[in-house]
Amino acid sequence: MTHKSIPYGRQTITDADLEAVVSVLKSDFLTQGPSIAQFEEKFAEYVGSKYAIALSNGTAALHLCAMALNVNEKSRVITTPITFAASANCVRYCDGEVYFADIDPATFLLDIHKVRALLEKHPKGYFQGIIPVDFAGNTVDLEAFRKLADEFGCWIIEDACHAPGGYFIDSKNKKQNCGNGNFADLAIFSFHPVKHIATGEGGMITTNSKTLYEKLLLLRTHGITKDASKYQNTPNEVAQGGWYYEMQELGYNYRLTDFQAALGISQLTRADENLERRRAIARKYDEAFKNSKVIRPISFEGNAYHLYVIQIENRLGLYDHLRANNIFPQVHYVPVHLMPYYKQFGNKKGDHPFAEGYYDKCLSIPMYHSLTDEDQNFVITTILNFIK
Repeated sequence: MTHKSIPYGRQTITDADLEAVVSVLKSDFLTQGPSIAQFEEKFAEYVGSKYAIALSNGTAALHLCAMALNVNEKSRVITTPITFAASANCVRYCDGEVYFADIDPATFLLDIHKVRALLEKHPKGYFQGIIPVDFAGNTVDLEAFRKLADEFGCWIIEDACHAPGGYFIDSKNKKQNCGNGNFADLAIFSFHPVKHIATGEGGMITTNSKTLYEKLLLLRTHGITKDASKYQNTPNEVAQGGWYYEMQELGYNYRLTDFQAALGISQLTRADENLERRRAIARKYDEAFKNSKVIRPISFEGNAYHLYVIQIENRLGLYDHLRANNIFPQVHYVPVHLMPYYKQFGNKKGDHPFAEGYYDKCLSIPMYHSLTDEDQNFVITTILNFIK
């Protein structure tokens, strides 16, 4: 008997989610309505930041962060090669130059020592920013990165797409939520269906900077504002009537819809419960694989487990074996520096050996909060039967 299909990740939509969306669909607002502000307020409260800006997707969030931080053709920014391409692409959207630093092979996270070595190789001021990624939900020590960034005059964008609800423990033994703005200038999240909170597409930027927050609001909607009183050199036409608006900057239409925000609000009410389920699934995998040939990364206490990534010598063999048994794993990620687009800038195989070695063996196996015990047992048994 063929087992039912088990993907590496999937969304969960409840009756409460459906009711929330239908309620908005029946209201007066489909695009920028009251649910947007409510979602932003609740998400900022959830992560502990002062401000949150809802956007059309995580890539849009990254792009606007780069714009708000004035990335341009003279900017040089460091990030990890083991991430989705958008973490680097946001710099290129603004004509900046992307540099990669290798990962820590024990955690799969951007190695702060490699970043320091890269910074020290160049004069101060050569680099403008760092984009660490909370990869797979395993959290970066942003306190350490903040100290490094301050030493070299860099800003930080935390790519927390994999880690809503995640946290790290700071030097004072205090929990620091991903995206709380205490160490990063800006943080971004994604609400793609395989993420913890799903809105179809969708993203969020969090920050504690009022200046950056106001700039992001402007950039999100074409650079247009109706509140001309905030800006200098406003033309006299403002006195003509309530219809007046003006374009201050070249912005984009990166708005989230109101019904997506309603779905996000509903999903957010179950975020902690779903996160605990993911951590329980991870513990079960850990126990099952602890005496096997399966290699797992060092995982920190605040891991949000967007993915459960393993390494195995015969990755292709296991990949095919799982698919033959209706289990559909994925690979996260092909190293960004080896993408044809980034090779044109001089990046090449051998530049980041730990990232490349990780890629040769990595596989993301099913991890989502609705994964049943029965399905997880089947995944575990299928993997162990292959490697024994």
